Amino acid sequence: MIIPWQEISEDTLHRLIEAFVLREGTDYGEHEIPMEDKVLQVRMQLEQGTVVIVYSELHESIDIIPKEKLSRSN
Repeated sequence: MIIPWQEISEDTLHRLIEAFVLREGTDYGEHEIPMEDKVLQVRMQLEQGTVVIVYSELHESIDIIPKEKLSRSN
């Protein structure tokens, strides 16, 4: 189920994005990207609609995935 990011409180959304960024790892190549920059990048992707927040009832988990991946799984 897609959860509209606009319906999530600002604090919760920020923490969700931070958790996602931490799960994705920290190897960004030659230059380290600050956490806040990475969070901002994910936030912008949500606003642009290139990624979505999904909740899995089966796994009782929430994740951020590329919108195109969601389309392919249907």
